[in-house]
Amino acid sequence: MRSWHKGAFLLILLLCCLAGAVCLSLFTGSSSLSLGELYHALQAGDKTDTTYRIFLYVRLPRTLAAIFAGAALAVSGAIIQAVLNNSLASPNIIGVNSGAGFCALLAASLAPTAWAAVPLAAFLGALATSLFIYALAAKTGASRITLVLAGVAVSSILSAGIDVLTILFPDDVIGATGFMVGSFAGVTMTALKPAVVLIVIGLVLALVFSYDLNVLSLGEEIAASLGMRVVVVRFLFIVIASLLAGSAVSFAGLLGFIGLIVPHICRRFAGGDNRLVIPCAALLGAVFALVCDALGKWVFAPFELPVGIILALLGGPFFLFLLLKGGRGKIYD
Repeated sequence: MRSWHKGAFLLILLLCCLAGAVCLSLFTGSSSLSLGELYHALQAGDKTDTTYRIFLYVRLPRTLAAIFAGAALAVSGAIIQAVLNNSLASPNIIGVNSGAGFCALLAASLAPTAWAAVPLAAFLGALATSLFIYALAAKTGASRITLVLAGVAVSSILSAGIDVLTILFPDDVIGATGFMVGSFAGVTMTALKPAVVLIVIGLVLALVFSYDLNVLSLGEEIAASLGMRVVVVRFLFIVIASLLAGSAVSFAGLLGFIGLIVPHICRRFAGGDNRLVIPCAALLGAVFALVCDALGKWVFAPFELPVGIILALLGGPFFLFLLLKGGRGKIYD
């Protein structure tokens, strides 16, 4: 009972942090925007007002993009780590993001006017990459380091494919540089809507089946002895993780390390129960993305650093820390 009280306190704390991060995101940028100005602009409803347009067409879509991308990638990372039983795994490290990015750009090149096709294609690309990595783990019994190296190799191949698309279809993939780095700048509600629907579905499914993820984390033999259809459940979680990662990549680009850093922090404070880890990861992932995006807008103002660069600066050392820490333990098992 005490653990659930602790969990409830943690969720409330994260909700408060999310509210603060949303305010930080909405009122931070190259153009000053005060609460009073925003209130009067929204109350007047004048669509020609500069403050109204900045809020509705720039700040609000960007804030929503950070919230949903951060939550999706964090939960996807938590699921992938549990399914592969690998603390070093995350959507960007094992190539899931690159698979989603390649298929998203391919869809944008072949059907530039079909906005709904981009998140669907990104999901299929993420799913195909996830299934390949899982098949490699299942068939070869590869060590954790081997899986990471395989993911890096797959990611490199897919990144080369992305470069080919940017060369062959330069007019259809305008803004590919920001996509490759990962950025929330320029995100529109039109691009967000289909992806957000898929992300909400993925988050709900992750929460509903979070107990099954606990059972699966015990190991295949124990899970099977408890009556779980391991193959079916594992495939379900791979689909959920791919749905989340692919949908986020479709509008935010190849963001890295949210799916690695956030699940570790959540398990440090929330424990190993995925019924608590999943909602905590969603909230903390959203907060993390919002704060990193605000840092990118603030550090070099009036210029902006894409949020992907901030995440790489934070995530790279964190990954090395996990690698060195794991090297003294059972990372090669």
